Amino acid sequence: MRILVTGGTGFIGSHTAAELLNAGYDVVIADNLCNSSPEVIDRIQDVTGKRPVFYEADIRDRAAMERIFRENEIGAVIHFAGLKAVGESVQIPLTYYENNIAGTVTLCQVMEQAGCHVFVFSSSATVYGMTNPVPFREDMPTSATNPYGWTKRMLEQILTDETVAHPEWSVVLLRYFNPIGAHPSGLLGENPNGIPNNLFPYIAKVATGALPRLNVFGNDYDTPDGTGVRDYIHVVDLAKGHLMALEYAFNHKGAEAINLGTGKGTSVLELVHAFEKASSVSIPYVIAPRRAGDIATCYADTEKAAKLLNWHAQFGVDDMCRDGWNYMVKREGK
Repeated sequence: MRILVTGGTGFIGSHTAAELLNAGYDVVIADNLCNSSPEVIDRIQDVTGKRPVFYEADIRDRAAMERIFRENEIGAVIHFAGLKAVGESVQIPLTYYENNIAGTVTLCQVMEQAGCHVFVFSSSATVYGMTNPVPFREDMPTSATNPYGWTKRMLEQILTDETVAHPEWSVVLLRYFNPIGAHPSGLLGENPNGIPNNLFPYIAKVATGALPRLNVFGNDYDTPDGTGVRDYIHVVDLAKGHLMALEYAFNHKGAEAINLGTGKGTSVLELVHAFEKASSVSIPYVIAPRRAGDIATCYADTEKAAKLLNWHAQFGVDDMCRDGWNYMVKREGK
């Protein structure tokens, strides 16, 4: 059976493609390469010994999506393709709504046409909004504070509505917390184009000297050291969670939202110090004003993932920093 992985040359998508191949699935990747590189296909092959089928294609391109389904017997879709920078989404909201929402609707329409009804969706903990208490549980009210978050929240509703209208659909809405780290081989990792939007790759760029310092946004939160607390999860744990979600989707109908996190919070400064320990490099940082829309503390209730998927995170923050630094060393040749 072939699994279509949209956005499969990206950070989480590439790790998930590798886990799928290792588990015996055939993988088809569709990616427009707007924030990744085609060399990732070679790296997936190096990691797994198997080469995924690759299409340079945009999910908004109906003809391209129809071609993929026509040329391959696709049994399920794991959907990562989408724009994901919170700050950028505030500046160009129409681009985010058109790409993330219209693109996903087009993809689902093509799936329906092809008789493919198993869908694992890359959602986000941003759907929990600003007012829910931690830990975040899947039955809490959802909302958003920026256009990126709203695209995730709206797509959860759209996909849920589709399962109500067409009961043959099986959709798992995976609410990620903060994926970091890299494949232990050092061959796959997070390598965004331009200046990173996320904390971990930014720290890594500072460690390699590509950026001068880290900005820590706020040190006056109600947290142990005043900096924001997040639930960081190793990208390999996250990728394995997609395999478990896929197996669940093959055996259950309807829509199910499930958190993927560790259930533990780590502050910005704790992550910085863990990275310094892993890399033996000092990370210079400055305290900057809080960012609008940031919350003090965010971590997952992981009981549902354990119960429904039999999934638990295996790696800790030290592992994440070790593997992330190993990737940077290999990639930068340092």
